[in-house]
Amino acid sequence: MKIAFTTTDGTMIDQHFGQCERFQIWEIGPHEAAFVEAVAVTAHGGDEEDRIAARAALLADCAIVYTMQIGGPAAAKLIARKIHPMKTTVEAGLKETIEKLQDVLQGNPPPWLRKAMNKGQDSASFEED
Repeated sequence: MKIAFTTTDGTMIDQHFGQCERFQIWEIGPHEAAFVEAVAVTAHGGDEEDRIAARAALLADCAIVYTMQIGGPAAAKLIARKIHPMKTTVEAGLKETIEKLQDVLQGNPPPWLRKAMNKGQDSASFEED
């Protein structure tokens, strides 16, 4: 699954969703993780609503956005696009966060994470537990 991180330097999750200048996109699975791309945020519209919508559209392929902080309206826009917002509230290491996510994926992920893992797949292809 693709996960976007708000980071200034590629090593720490250290940015607010609405203020970051770029997102790092990673493809993360239970046993592998690979950097996909850095996506720069460009100016969109004059108000906060336009900026939030543009960021959500930019991350449409992602299942999760991992950020230090995110406001309620921005989180709601992500959820409407079936993107799960996660926040750390403090700076967190990108590599360590990816490793923790992989540990969870190797075990029995919670339902919300299983749903995020299947984002973009045809629901008819899911097997029942």
